[in-house]
Amino acid sequence: MYLINNKEFKCSVSVTLDVFNDRWKLAIIWHLLDGNKRFGELHDIISEITQKTLTVKLKELEEKNIINREVFPEVPPKVVYSLTEVGEKLKPVLEEMYNWGILYTSKHGKITKEDCCDVNLSGK
Repeated sequence: MYLINNKEFKCSVSVTLDVFNDRWKLAIIWHLLDGNKRFGELHDIISEITQKTLTVKLKELEEKNIINREVFPEVPPKVVYSLTEVGEKLKPVLEEMYNWGILYTSKHGKITKEDCCDVNLSGK
């Protein structure tokens, strides 16, 4: 049995699916693998997401200890998001998902622009 976030699960895969229950969380984590980002940077990179949804998803990821939110005492306030240690452990999983997406599309679709979600993961 797995007890996490005030929920009970019979399988660790169910835990994972509960944490990453939508497309936005994985996109946010993918782009944070490239380094720390401010809210505006993330919103520019993930242009399809609304500001409200981005705010909600960042809060959910912070509550689940996947990302850190650091507020700097400046005017205007500066907030930087980064991955926690456990968030960094998602790197090989997301890299495999990225590669699988390319493979799948090349076999069953058409790739028109490869760099749409590339991040610089060198040195990590």
